[in-house]
Amino acid sequence: MSTISLDLGCGPNPRNIFQADEVWGIDIRGYPDKPQIKVADLVVEKIPLDDGAVDFVTAHDFLEHIPRVLYTPNRRFPFVELMGEIWRVLKTGGRFFSFTPAFPHAAVFRDPTHVNIIAEDTFSLYFDDKNRWGTMYGFQGAFKILQQQWMGPHLCTVMEKVDDPGPPPVR
Repeated sequence: MSTISLDLGCGPNPRNIFQADEVWGIDIRGYPDKPQIKVADLVVEKIPLDDGAVDFVTAHDFLEHIPRVLYTPNRRFPFVELMGEIWRVLKTGGRFFSFTPAFPHAAVFRDPTHVNIIAEDTFSLYFDDKNRWGTMYGFQGAFKILQQQWMGPHLCTVMEKVDDPGPPPVR
């Protein structure tokens, strides 16, 4: 059975760090000569794939560009929504890889298009299978944190989709 990886914010060359058999990408820009790259603005659009369509999702230097809150005119939480979309398109047991500059490093603040500050405990508190704080903002999934490490100013995180997280814990 072949495996599929999806690279978010891929530019013209989707990455394939999991060595999947097929590699797709999503970018805000179109690349007419690259049919494996779909066009979508993931701040305001859903990932244009079916539920459980991919084995892997990767995001290299991407999540920091997704706003935490938008008022358009109603309040939305694009980062939380995107995490829900990643969970939705992954197969059960699928892996999500995030590589993003994170607090407290200056690289987080240097680029004026960085609007989402990720901290070392963002994923483990809001999107994991234990704390699940993201549920208060509408996140319905859960990920098991498999690995997290610093690579210079970047936080490198690997998570696995948990299929049925059950009700969130009472806080």
